[in-house]
Amino acid sequence: MEGGNGNEVEREEDDSVSDILQDRFRLSAISIAENEAKKNGVEISEPITSCIADLALNYTEQLAKELEAFAQHAGRKSVNMEDVILSAHRNEHLTALLRSFCNDLKEKEPQSERKRRKTSKKEDKATTSAVNIPDI
Repeated sequence: MEGGNGNEVEREEDDSVSDILQDRFRLSAISIAENEAKKNGVEISEPITSCIADLALNYTEQLAKELEAFAQHAGRKSVNMEDVILSAHRNEHLTALLRSFCNDLKEKEPQSERKRRKTSKKEDKATTSAVNIPDI
């Protein structure tokens, strides 16, 4: 046998895992939609919950592609919090919530684990003159 069959088996396994994850995601989205509807005293039909799950999955897949592109554009192989915040730039409220969440995480992070480097006076002036988006 040639090595090509091994790649085919791996691809099938990856597809199987991907299908399982997508099904779990959809079930979670349906569960969340049903719980929110119940909490708000609203009835929601099965086709609507299915549609919500599909929309959530499609949105998440598109978001993952955008995040990958942002990280790649910055010359990184992994996505960071700034990429996530950048992905929400069209929604001011969401951007503010993400920035607040990011700041909360930074405050909870132990001081010794934070990476710090000394900045020169020129760098300090450059960062203060940059456009600042206020945290809400």
